[in-house]
Amino acid sequence: MPPIDFVTPPSRILIIKPSAVGDVVHALPILNLLRLKWPAAHISWLVTPVCSGILDGHPQLNEVILFDRKRLGAAWKSGQTRAELLEFRRRLREGNFDLVIDLQGLFRSGLMAWQTGAPVRIGFARARELAPVFYTHRVDVGSPEQHAIERYLTIAATLGCVREPVQYVFPTDDADRAHVRSLTSGIGQYAVVLPGTNWVTKRWPVEHFAALVKPLRERFGLNTVVAGAPGDHELATKIDGLNLTGKTTLRQLVALLEDASLVIANDSGPMHIASALGRPLVTMFGPTNPARTGPHGRGDTVVNIGLPCSPCYSRRCSHVSCMHWLYPEHVLKIAEVQLSTIKITSLHSDAAIDPLHHLNP
Repeated sequence: MPPIDFVTPPSRILIIKPSAVGDVVHALPILNLLRLKWPAAHISWLVTPVCSGILDGHPQLNEVILFDRKRLGAAWKSGQTRAELLEFRRRLREGNFDLVIDLQGLFRSGLMAWQTGAPVRIGFARARELAPVFYTHRVDVGSPEQHAIERYLTIAATLGCVREPVQYVFPTDDADRAHVRSLTSGIGQYAVVLPGTNWVTKRWPVEHFAALVKPLRERFGLNTVVAGAPGDHELATKIDGLNLTGKTTLRQLVALLEDASLVIANDSGPMHIASALGRPLVTMFGPTNPARTGPHGRGDTVVNIGLPCSPCYSRRCSHVSCMHWLYPEHVLKIAEVQLSTIKITSLHSDAAIDPLHHLNP
């Protein structure tokens, strides 16, 4: 599809990408490209409250529109919630957007794009749940097996943006970094382990995470910090390290990962943050496909065992062998490669370590 020929540059742009955290991170390069293309435009982003921390105070955004899917989705149960839904729809209409970009590609997101009344509404030609009926421009982004970011870049190209640079800007500031450093004071260089994920089948066994603590310290000189959402706290109690689960906002989690010497994570939103930050990383994949949703451009950080049934994209499995048979030593081997090729420097400090100093001969 050739680039859209705008008679006048869009002045009010809405990005619809409500969730999840990793998907919002994947869409950040598109925000950057839009800002480079139209620096004077008013750009808004529609997002769920749980993911809004990635965008709150973002220097490239003018407005964050919160969409509480669970609450508004049950509007039929309550007169007050119905009123809130009507107010939300009014806000979309009165946003006077002249360009809406639906990167979610579902019926609900397509409907919201249509409800804005924007003259240009762009989305995926093969979006699910009849979403394309709400668009004025439908973009064929090619193979569904390509990475999500590549699909988003094709949308950006159709808007006349260049496809580069693929850059991630986060709103984390010095106050967030100071808070994180108060939490990690005295711990020294650390590895962040992230045992949580939204699918049980994507979760590497917590005992495998626990088995990493000693070799991380003895082989690489790294102490362990366990991070994640409040719901990951029970998992974290089974890992011998500084437990910060539920103690950081998303902005503060970015700061924690910025200073990490190594990150070890399941296929999860925080993993994508670490990848975007360029940190040394190991991520375990089983039921999902790293070519589609893995660390973009960083296939060397992925470890899996390549079972014939993987990827199955299933949230249920009777054995989850793809994760259970992936052992700590597999992860440590990738960690060693990551650490041996990167001089680990905090993004906001002059302090550095030479990881080769800690490797076994």
